[in-house]
Amino acid sequence: MTAEKLAEAMAVKHWLDQNPHAVREPRENNLELAIGHAVKECRKKLNITIADLASATGVSSGMLSKIERGNISPSLGTLQSLSKALGVPITTFFRGYEEPHKATFVKSGQGLNIERRGTRAGHQYSLLGHIDNNTTGVSVEPYLITLTTASDVFPTFQHDGMEFLHMLEGRVVYRHGDQLYDMEPGDSLFFDADAPHGPEQLVQLPCRYLSIISYPNKAGSEA
Repeated sequence: MTAEKLAEAMAVKHWLDQNPHAVREPRENNLELAIGHAVKECRKKLNITIADLASATGVSSGMLSKIERGNISPSLGTLQSLSKALGVPITTFFRGYEEPHKATFVKSGQGLNIERRGTRAGHQYSLLGHIDNNTTGVSVEPYLITLTTASDVFPTFQHDGMEFLHMLEGRVVYRHGDQLYDMEPGDSLFFDADAPHGPEQLVQLPCRYLSIISYPNKAGSEA
């Protein structure tokens, strides 16, 4: 089995092993409990004992035990010491405290039409949703892209992250690196967006496809 096939098989196994119906541990409503739970989780991830953490922070083992159980409210100085010793931002300790979960809903035909950097003539980008300041460390931009008779072919887009395309209407020959893909409705393409990519030939117009781009949280990318 090639390395590529092995990686694909492992990815499929990881997906099959996940339980989409599993109930996650509920968020802590009490601030002290939320902080204590976060401290304990971070400590366990580093596989260190309370005594080890006490030695690294100068906070007594007894005090740390009370913090992890949510029995006391630690001072800002103590949280700063814990943050440094555990190698996490201080905000990590508050994420479990009534953390909001955001969502966006866009009615059919009401996506925000935008001009992205690098957009070519005739490429219409309709942004279908966006969530700022999420805690995943990843930004995701879903677009509905429409190509018409006035559209340029431009197979050399490049940007950070990964991109997923799903063809909805029309037919286009899409380039990724040195490979060409004849895409018809129902076809999908998932790729590393750092390689040159884009429509090489517009075969049947109009073309519409869904483009989902994901990249580490940072400003901007071109599609």
